[in-house]
Amino acid sequence: MGVVGDPVAHSRSPAMQNAAFAALGLDWVFVAFPAPEGHGRAAVRAVLDLGIAGLNVTMPHKADAAAACDDLSTEAERLGAVNTVVADPDAVRLAGHNTDGEGFLRALADEGIDPTGRRCLVLGAGGAARAIALALGGVGASVTVAARRLDAARAAATLADGNAVELANVVVDECDVLVNATPLGMHGEPPPIDATRLRSGQFVYDTVYPAETPLLVAARQQGVACAGGMGMLVHQGALSFRLWTGSDAPLDVMRAAALDP
Repeated sequence: MGVVGDPVAHSRSPAMQNAAFAALGLDWVFVAFPAPEGHGRAAVRAVLDLGIAGLNVTMPHKADAAAACDDLSTEAERLGAVNTVVADPDAVRLAGHNTDGEGFLRALADEGIDPTGRRCLVLGAGGAARAIALALGGVGASVTVAARRLDAARAAATLADGNAVELANVVVDECDVLVNATPLGMHGEPPPIDATRLRSGQFVYDTVYPAETPLLVAARQQGVACAGGMGMLVHQGALSFRLWTGSDAPLDVMRAAALDP
């Protein structure tokens, strides 16, 4: 087993998955496979030749992974992106799944947040944002996607039958749940919106992990409930674990491994 990406050395997936395998007594191992951009499809197809049971796929290869798979889940097909690959027992076909959206919803549930019927503002229009928008739309949230490029925001919003807006025109205080699905904040960059407009009663989720981003700092300073991206990471990994093994993942074990420096 392994995770394919570029870069991938920073990934917490090997620590999480290996801890989970050990906890269930499985003689499996999970490693990081660096693959340069443009080589994602070949890396995924190599699963069949190498006898690997499956993969996680991270940036920039999720679209290439979808193209490499023989079968796609409904979510993966709609998104055109795969983060979990499962080889069939005969090593003939590859099935592609996308667990990012459901992982996000489960992370929200851990925080006591039900987005159904709530106004959700998703910042960004990349792979994570698209998966989150699709998941939110699927549970009946009212979704607005904000991005620098309005066409990209519209494409993501369409997945949720939602609305699109340019980042420059975002009205922060009109949403109930704000999700930062951009990488901004990973290296201390300021959030892409005016965080001073956050208000009591909102919930802020930042998909960046494990950093304490400026957006989270601003939210806490203003008394706004918030959470970082570790929960989404753990839950999407646990869903992948279930697809590979057929067993429920030991969430507490995976969470502890992900947090262990």
